[in-house]
Amino acid sequence: MATAMQDLKSLLENKAFLCIPKVGDVVKGAVISVSKNEVRIDVEGYRTGVVRGQEIADPSRIFTDVKIGDPVEATVVDLENENGDVELSFRFAGHRKAWDMLQGLYRTGEVVPVRVLDASKGGLLVKLNHISGFLPVSQLAPDNYPRVAGGDKSKILEKLKTFVGQNLEVRVIDVTEGEEKLIVSEKAVWDEKQKNIIAKYKVGEIVEGDVSALADFGAFVKFDILEGLVHISEIAWQRIDHPRDLLKIGDRVKAEVIGIDGSKIFLSMKKLVQDPWKTVGEKYAVGQKVQGKVLKINPFGLFVELDPEIHGLAHISELSAKPVTDPGELGKVGETMEFMIVSIEPEQHRLGLSLKALSPSKKSEKEETEEKE
Repeated sequence: MATAMQDLKSLLENKAFLCIPKVGDVVKGAVISVSKNEVRIDVEGYRTGVVRGQEIADPSRIFTDVKIGDPVEATVVDLENENGDVELSFRFAGHRKAWDMLQGLYRTGEVVPVRVLDASKGGLLVKLNHISGFLPVSQLAPDNYPRVAGGDKSKILEKLKTFVGQNLEVRVIDVTEGEEKLIVSEKAVWDEKQKNIIAKYKVGEIVEGDVSALADFGAFVKFDILEGLVHISEIAWQRIDHPRDLLKIGDRVKAEVIGIDGSKIFLSMKKLVQDPWKTVGEKYAVGQKVQGKVLKINPFGLFVELDPEIHGLAHISELSAKPVTDPGELGKVGETMEFMIVSIEPEQHRLGLSLKALSPSKKSEKEETEEKE
């Protein structure tokens, strides 16, 4: 009698014995037999379950090719089928387990390989643990980022398509099972690898490297195993329309580190050269007549090169005493013309030029009297 009571107490204390699953629950068990169309499982603390037909197919491939004795998980489809077994499915359990694994990768930040399946203008379609995900263009490592002049989307897509079929190392940065959303980042892996190297550099240090890419907004310079950006405004003291005006890929240059933001390094080339505007007063003066070459024509005037370091602007209001609607009527790109300097602002790096000041209109006696007064 005492033994029977002890056995009953033991069974009552055994939670598995009391755990009767519901439809939709994920249960654990061990494979007890495998055939072509059926897998039988000893469900822990309950009874025998069976996975058959299309429910054997597991898109996540976690429970593919199971063998007798393998521990598995399956979703309860029906508590009792026509044979008295629990009807189970690998499909749903595998899907759930795959997403649980992705959640784990997101929490730990583990670096994992993904296979690139396809490309779009926004990024790469990848596969991780048999789940489709997305790697945005912005999350590519700098070496793989498609730097295309003018941001031509068709050329960006063309470059992205070269990654199809390749494996990339990434980190999971967003995962939402309900929305079937998986976002990964190659840049996050690159950032981590660069931390120790970037830590060696401080603002104010001089680096030397090669121009690795040119974009509308600046030039990229590779040094050590890092890459920094020289913004177009930091390439030279004079105004330039595009970095290629002064640089080409492969050029060896020196630059000063002017900013570090995480993995982003900002450089300046012009800080290593004396600011020519500090001595502009030694070359030029207001009222001086100068020769200059027209570099560019804008709706608001002519940009003029006085020398390789000093450029000036002849504003549309200074081109003629008569109203001017098109500055191109008074000057052509590449043409050398005579101007008068009407203003110099060294701090703002501005120098104003005038054409109309060279041929002032005849003043009335009243205007001359007012000027003298």
